[in-house]
Amino acid sequence: MSIRTVLIMALALVFGGSAAVGIGKLRAPQTVAAPETVAVVVAAVDVPRFTTVSADMLKTQEYPKDLVPPEALTNIEDAVGRVSFSPLVKDEPILNRKLAVRGAGRGMAAIIPLGMRAFTIQTPSISAGVAGFILPGNKVDVLLTVSGHKASDANGASTVTLLQQVEILAVDQRVEAPTDNKVDVKELRSVTLLVTPDQASRLNLGQNKGVLHLSLRNPEDKVSADTRLATLRDLGLGEDRPPEAPKQEKPREAPKQEKPVSRPTPKPPQPIHVRTLRGAHEGGVLIQPE
Repeated sequence: MSIRTVLIMALALVFGGSAAVGIGKLRAPQTVAAPETVAVVVAAVDVPRFTTVSADMLKTQEYPKDLVPPEALTNIEDAVGRVSFSPLVKDEPILNRKLAVRGAGRGMAAIIPLGMRAFTIQTPSISAGVAGFILPGNKVDVLLTVSGHKASDANGASTVTLLQQVEILAVDQRVEAPTDNKVDVKELRSVTLLVTPDQASRLNLGQNKGVLHLSLRNPEDKVSADTRLATLRDLGLGEDRPPEAPKQEKPREAPKQEKPVSRPTPKPPQPIHVRTLRGAHEGGVLIQPE
């Protein structure tokens, strides 16, 4: 066997062995380091709105550390005894902002944020409201219609957007939406809104001076609309005219005194000259008027 043949065989064995070793390493299972996890408190069951959370409603679940939601609670004791602001779905992470502060009490008062107020509008002062589709948790605009406040408009009727992006806390005594997501209009007696103290004052004045209406908003629509006062003129039923100024009586003029008519002084009668003829003689007679 020649030296050339021996070298070729040796190189073939070397390259073949190298290839086999490389393929073996690629096929070998690669171990991946497990991500660091954090135990996050989640809902063990569906928790209704305004419910005082107990330990049996909660559990912990491992979350990757970089996927833990902001304000997520990691200790069950931090959630026990607090009232839920909104409904909690099973396996939903419990966020600190979704629970009232500890010791705030029970019921609706516990979930009213500091500086806010719950204001209830009674049925006589509110329309039926979007055919009964207003539900707890919805966002609405509040419209006010009044009559007789604007003398320049026909009947003085107008509507203004009083408030925007107001949350509904409750419909009647119901703080949770019904299963069919609809409220019977016949049973609609009141609506409770979450407002500021200033907004509560405006609502109180509005429901005593006119009729309030609710306009349902998309929950993702968080931009306040630029609205203006609407009057009957916008419907073509009235015409804005400036108020007429009260008519002022013209001062009476003093009666004009008639000027005496000047009459010409009569001239004295002139004497009358009468011409007379007697034959060939001509004469005259002067007659003096009396």
